[in-house]
Amino acid sequence: MQEALYYWKLEDNRIQCELCPWNCILSIDQTGNCKVRSNKNGTLITVVYNKVAALGSDPIEKKPLYHFYPGSTILSIGEVGCNLHCNFCQNHRISQCEAKQFSGFHNITSKRIIKEALKTWNNIGIAYTYNEPFTFYEFMLETAEKAAAAGLKNIVVSNGYINQQPLLKLLPFIDAFNIDLKAFSEDFYQTYTKGKLHVVLESLETIAQSQTHLEITNLVIPGLNDDLAEFEKMVKWIAEKLGAETPLHLSRYYPQFKMNIAQTPLETLNSLYKIAKKHLQHVYLGNVSDTERSSTYCPGCGAVLIERNRYKTELNNLSAEGTCKTCGSQANIKL
Repeated sequence: MQEALYYWKLEDNRIQCELCPWNCILSIDQTGNCKVRSNKNGTLITVVYNKVAALGSDPIEKKPLYHFYPGSTILSIGEVGCNLHCNFCQNHRISQCEAKQFSGFHNITSKRIIKEALKTWNNIGIAYTYNEPFTFYEFMLETAEKAAAAGLKNIVVSNGYINQQPLLKLLPFIDAFNIDLKAFSEDFYQTYTKGKLHVVLESLETIAQSQTHLEITNLVIPGLNDDLAEFEKMVKWIAEKLGAETPLHLSRYYPQFKMNIAQTPLETLNSLYKIAKKHLQHVYLGNVSDTERSSTYCPGCGAVLIERNRYKTELNNLSAEGTCKTCGSQANIKL
């Protein structure tokens, strides 16, 4: 156990966590909404420190990040716990699990994780992913600082549900984010995630204003967040507030956890893809096999820069500086 960051001590040994917008007030032995931060004798502790629930090497495209060192691999780590409660969660076995209920932890230090990353072939760094990384904020921050000092890249795959002060403290050590923007409706967030949309939008704007690379994933659920007019409002907001060059991944939903709605029709994904392409330069379909809508095209001349089929990636017409070899246009790709 490790003392957590971002909390206040209150009367009667109660404490208030200020890591995320839940701002949980906890009496002794109570655990926060995230399931991994607890009050022990008036001190907030994190029970997911120097351990991981999952560790593995992944293609960078699996995060998904399509404009950040394409074709490379990334050492990925995750814990248990999440501060949102999506009833369609794709990783619910760890994200919606309490730490005391999980038996598969592996003890490991940040120093050891960095050693693993440095010796892994074609690996550019460490991804904090699988569950919600902000729930293991202290371990992530320590590892990210050491990884950056060792010349490794740090990537966070997150729901963006974090208070501004801890986000700003972490940002200097993170090279890329993929943030889940689950819908463009407060009602959707409150009903299906128990969170608030405006918090995620604020996080997205903060990241976009920094030097950190940003991509967005939107899981398309039939009948819940696939309204064409609402979706167009979302992509217009992305273009205006974050930049039209921000990559957007439209991911196909499959029934998971507590939700039994049928999988997203391909016709729906294609319709949303066309709408998004009117406002954003780079739009992709995920959880499907579709080379045409998974490849990267030059925003200037339309040439194929990167051809993809799931995690197979081929750089075709891209210079070492990330520009189109045909017309010289910049494509917002880190190489």
